[in-house]
Amino acid sequence: MFSYILPFLILILVVVFIHEYGHYYFARKYGVGVTDFSIGFGKELFGWNDKYGTRWKICAIPLGGYVKFFGDRNVYSQADHQEILEKYNEKEREKLFILKPLYQRVLIVFGGPLANFLLALVIFFSIYTFIGKDFTPAVINEVQQDSPAMVGGLKADDIILEIDGNEVKSIMEVSKFITMSTGDFINFKVKRSYNELTFKIKPNMVEGDDGLGNKVNKRMVGIKLGAYNNKVNHIKLGPAQALYHASYEVYFVSISSLKYIAGMILGKADTSQLGGPIRIAKISGQVATFGVLAFISMMAYISISLGLINLFPIPMLDGGHLMFYAFEKVLGRPLSQKTQEGFFRIGLFLLLSLMFFTTFNDLKDLGLFR
Repeated sequence: MFSYILPFLILILVVVFIHEYGHYYFARKYGVGVTDFSIGFGKELFGWNDKYGTRWKICAIPLGGYVKFFGDRNVYSQADHQEILEKYNEKEREKLFILKPLYQRVLIVFGGPLANFLLALVIFFSIYTFIGKDFTPAVINEVQQDSPAMVGGLKADDIILEIDGNEVKSIMEVSKFITMSTGDFINFKVKRSYNELTFKIKPNMVEGDDGLGNKVNKRMVGIKLGAYNNKVNHIKLGPAQALYHASYEVYFVSISSLKYIAGMILGKADTSQLGGPIRIAKISGQVATFGVLAFISMMAYISISLGLINLFPIPMLDGGHLMFYAFEKVLGRPLSQKTQEGFFRIGLFLLLSLMFFTTFNDLKDLGLFR
């Protein structure tokens, strides 16, 4: 159990710290007072005060964090403007979040998810620069008898060029593109001799192993891959190439995740793979056994997920506040306090429902439910 907890704590502490520091950075940049910078919730375990009056602290429940602004009663609302003006003097008002221009409030709120995307970008960039990236072309060595691939027309020695419009630059990307697909059919573009051909393959959903010993439902087409001419092409990239491929990886993971979530909502994707803190803790412990590189790669993917989730237009998340600002921009005024509170109740219900669902999946993954 300890082997799961320690990697999980390291992962959460880093990803959450980066997220909250994104908020903190833009708050400080625009003169907003920050009274608390907390990693975790509940009872403070230890902390310190900096010269700007911010209390930096680690709390007992390490499942998130927050940045608290000066005068924080309802920091994302301007609906109580007059009450605020009466409560604080002129010098104190300069530190209030809610009195800042709209664009500054947007950047302060967006700063958290932005920091998560930047963390993933830096991790991928560093890996591609110092470790390298695989560019080994994917060749089909074997097509299993009566498999979806054989029925669909794929053959041995086909070189896979694209999957669902995504260029396959590496043998490592084939399983990723198949896993992230949500349609009834997966489009394969292959090179056969001197011809480029396209095939529609209807995958089977089977229970398999994720490589870490966990049982997962996998989309299988029935092919075995090999390296083109049996040569592995793994190279270190220059800064420009590394930045390009790192940016593309962040973009691809973000778009694919959104498509997968849309697929779950529409009933086309497997909802059993949606997990919460327990599953993340379990997988982070398993991944850590493969070494630092695998662990920081997972950290990049978790960071992207955290950034994306926080951009959902759900009140209580960063995306919910950005939604309020969009209304404020269109209407020329903030939504009323009553309307905002109504939205927050809806947001709370949605988040609690999501927490319940992911926790149920986590417990089922541990074998407590069948």
